[in-house]
Amino acid sequence: MTTQKTAKLTLADGREHTLPVTVGSENEHALDIRALRNDTGYITLDTGYMNTGATTSAITYLDGEQGILRYRGYPIEELAEKSTFVETSYLLIHGRLPTQAELSEFSRKLTYHSMIHEGMRHFFEGFPDRSHPMAVLSAMVTSLSAYYPDCLDRDAPMDLHVTRIMSKVRTIAAFSYKKTIGQPIMYPRNALSYCANFLHMMFAVPAEPYEPDPVVVKAVNQLLILHADHEQNCSTSTVRLVGSSGANVYAAVAAGILALWGPLHGGANQAVIEMLEMIANPNGPYKGDHKKFINEVKDKKSNTRLMGFGHRVYKNYDPRAKILKAMADEVLDHLGVKDPMLDMAKAMEEVALKDDYFVSKKLYPNVDFYSGILYRAIGIPTEMFTVMFALGRIPGWLAHWKEMVEDPSQKIGRPRQIYTGPTVRHYVPIDQRTGG
Repeated sequence: MTTQKTAKLTLADGREHTLPVTVGSENEHALDIRALRNDTGYITLDTGYMNTGATTSAITYLDGEQGILRYRGYPIEELAEKSTFVETSYLLIHGRLPTQAELSEFSRKLTYHSMIHEGMRHFFEGFPDRSHPMAVLSAMVTSLSAYYPDCLDRDAPMDLHVTRIMSKVRTIAAFSYKKTIGQPIMYPRNALSYCANFLHMMFAVPAEPYEPDPVVVKAVNQLLILHADHEQNCSTSTVRLVGSSGANVYAAVAAGILALWGPLHGGANQAVIEMLEMIANPNGPYKGDHKKFINEVKDKKSNTRLMGFGHRVYKNYDPRAKILKAMADEVLDHLGVKDPMLDMAKAMEEVALKDDYFVSKKLYPNVDFYSGILYRAIGIPTEMFTVMFALGRIPGWLAHWKEMVEDPSQKIGRPRQIYTGPTVRHYVPIDQRTGG
């Protein structure tokens, strides 16, 4: 990162202010406004933070115009093909790929911290049967801080807490699913890998043996890798903002889970499935005619949206969507599943990519377009889709939290605002108020 360049800002009163220009390792440029208010009295206004860099980070590089995504410099395509979720998690959290000894030790710790305190099992009994799994996940993750109170000491070693969260979230997620369907909880098995253990806790029952399908295990690994980090998105920024207050890592991650729960963030793949089901419904308004639906999307008078297309950052084909499309073919073929939703998704993609309306607006398939179809194929219910997103994003949140707390220049997050309410007015006794 360099700051040798400058830019000049001319204010309304004619004053000029010099702004340092920060240049990242991939030649991204930013105006450094940290001294702006102190020097000029001005602040910047950027609703939604579309043009605001809240931090510098060495974790993930994202170029939406070119469709590039890299974790710590490694292309997402290479990691999805050659790595595992555990190895990629180590990379994100520690900044480099592990040696065999380091990976083995990291895997061992994840294995032996997969159990949750038996006292926490009673918490599950207190939730209503129809509780959303994200409500349960967030509550249980923040409750972990009560069992590991040393996390409240900011000077205490944090690596063990990072490992605990990484390991225990899959157990909590699987337990919450078992609760909703009325099946007994399945404890983790130390002989299984990270993703295989999650599938075991999700789908095994005491009455018969269960061995995770290697193809499905590979698919879950890839799905989690593709969701592991995505730069400064809503939930990651939430983790950083909450963490900047000095809140413990369990509280910060729980806040990230709650931010992810929003339908504009983590719930988008569920919306894709619901859209495809609506189009395919023979008794619905489209009766399987996806072209009719697409024409309605293009109608300016219609409020119909094409879910799973377009992205706040990507103005090109989301590289993760390409990987998921190929993976969906492989998994469904292996499982012998014929899902009409996949055929319809492909048909809609083909039409949209040739249509000037979508091409001109740079609306391409994103990661949500095919991920829901994959989750359905391997037996993940719709209400668990956002939980799967959270499981994948955990190492990214932990990496950003770790990067933030280790930065000596870090300050508590405190955005400014431009006030637009009433100017000064004085209190009126209640019997003198006219209302309105």
